[in-house]
Amino acid sequence: MNAPFKTPADPQDAPVWDLTDLYASREDARIETDLERTRGLVAELNGLQGKLVEARNEPATLGQRLDRAVTLYEQASDILGGLGAYAFLAASTNRNDAGAQGFEATVREKLTSIATPTIWVTLEINQLEDAEIEAALAAYPAAARWKPWFRRVRAMKPHELSQELETFLSERGPISAQWPRLFDETLAAMKVKVGKEQLTLAESLNRLSDPKAARRKTAAEGLSEALEARSATMALVLNTVAADKALEDKWRGFKRPADGRHLSNEVDGESVDAMAEAVAAAYPKLSHRYYALKARAMGRDKLDQWDRNAPISTSAPRGFDWTQGKAIVLDSFSDLGGDFAERAQGFFDKPWIDGKARPGKQSGAYAHPVTADRHPYVFLNWMGERRDVLTLAHELGHGVHQTLAAGQGSLLADTPLTLAETASIFAEGLTFDRLLATAPKSEQRGLLAGRIEDGLNTVVRQIAFHRFETRFHDERAGGEVPVERIGEIWLEEMGRSLGPAITLNTGYEHWWSYVSHFVHSPFYVYAYAFGDLLVAALMETRARDPQGFTPLYRELLAGGGSKGYVEALAPFGLNPRDPAFWTIGTKRLERLIDQFEATF
Repeated sequence: MNAPFKTPADPQDAPVWDLTDLYASREDARIETDLERTRGLVAELNGLQGKLVEARNEPATLGQRLDRAVTLYEQASDILGGLGAYAFLAASTNRNDAGAQGFEATVREKLTSIATPTIWVTLEINQLEDAEIEAALAAYPAAARWKPWFRRVRAMKPHELSQELETFLSERGPISAQWPRLFDETLAAMKVKVGKEQLTLAESLNRLSDPKAARRKTAAEGLSEALEARSATMALVLNTVAADKALEDKWRGFKRPADGRHLSNEVDGESVDAMAEAVAAAYPKLSHRYYALKARAMGRDKLDQWDRNAPISTSAPRGFDWTQGKAIVLDSFSDLGGDFAERAQGFFDKPWIDGKARPGKQSGAYAHPVTADRHPYVFLNWMGERRDVLTLAHELGHGVHQTLAAGQGSLLADTPLTLAETASIFAEGLTFDRLLATAPKSEQRGLLAGRIEDGLNTVVRQIAFHRFETRFHDERAGGEVPVERIGEIWLEEMGRSLGPAITLNTGYEHWWSYVSHFVHSPFYVYAYAFGDLLVAALMETRARDPQGFTPLYRELLAGGGSKGYVEALAPFGLNPRDPAFWTIGTKRLERLIDQFEATF
């Protein structure tokens, strides 16, 4: 996160998005019209219930019915997805508005009530045999386009429940979602006392990159105090989310808490474990070594935890106004060739970006794909620092990826997490290379340090998060985990990842409580490390043949989720099943640390 400081222009020149492509307001008459239209599609779809199995011995008829059923399923999903996206996007910029939060919750309930009766679709598909589906696709070729989606649906077959239980779980979904809502609203309303100031969570985290050590310290201490005051609530949320997940996992037959996520990512748990172990084994060569060097650069024996992302110089780093940040990112996209920069430009022109930080807006950044027949939106909190430029590149990478994959349709454009971070991290890397190449020599050491820290935050820190999350869920299986014990696990895993050059100051034991992925998307975090290491391998490939790389890369992104990650990487000559694949990324990061050490 980034610190506020003087930039060439007010950071608040960042744009606010326009959501009218979706709906004009919460009172828009199109909302009820679309809900009614979806009910009609669902009614037609449900008229096919039982007719797939009925046609199992008639390949051409089965193929035709499969194609019609999945087409209706996707059409209904597109309408509901657009409405759900609108409710979420509007609420995320105004978490202090009870009306916006209530509208989001109400919409979620309505969508669930409409979609739940379609649960039979995947259940009935999975009553068919593989040979029956293959014969149907061969006899009715138009249905063959759904083959990648069938692959994902059938992967879930061993873990499906009865239609009654699946219906119950679906209808319970909006109620379970109230726990993440409580999490979001608690953090959005939180004020962090820093001297005479009252900061939001995003502002206090940004302050941790301030050039002045005293400002970093007071922000960190204020944040620790604010998080401690809410830690009991957050522990209740985390324990409840984990228990809820464990109950469903038990019924579905998942043996480990992360297994459901691995299945949706189309990756086996052993591969993820191997990656996590490889990164953890590299802690001494990466984070431990770097933070010791950083302490030396700052004239210290050890660093406090709030110095982790501090600039190594006490002078204010170069700032960027929105126009400058936009230009750097678009130039970086142009370096890749093809139509990447043109697609990114569209997000600025429409506007499809909400970058202006303001009260009530939730912290963080994301790119929401909406649906394949609409367009994505990008969300971030622009403060005018280098990391904001990289965040803009990261989220626009997602956005461009989503526009490229849109041609697959919503069901096939949806990308597993194993590939979802590819375009975003790649765009971030290209933008950093441009920042470094165009920076004055006096700034290059600091930029190099920042790039290393971004790499450590994406790979080492996220694997530490994953290991914390794994240990917490394992202990939760034995009963509710006290808030004190959660803090202990957090300190142990963060301490192992950061190394002896970082002091974990009093109060840091509460900092797990602002990490939204633990509540919103359990076991999501390893995807960041997965994506970063995968992109490192891709960037090494591009360095050998930039022109030959671009069309292959575009094809990879345009494929969306139509291919698994192993198949998608094959044209590049990369095999992620080979353990050596993961060392490409760690060695690339190690070389950056070598460069940093050479500046002493």
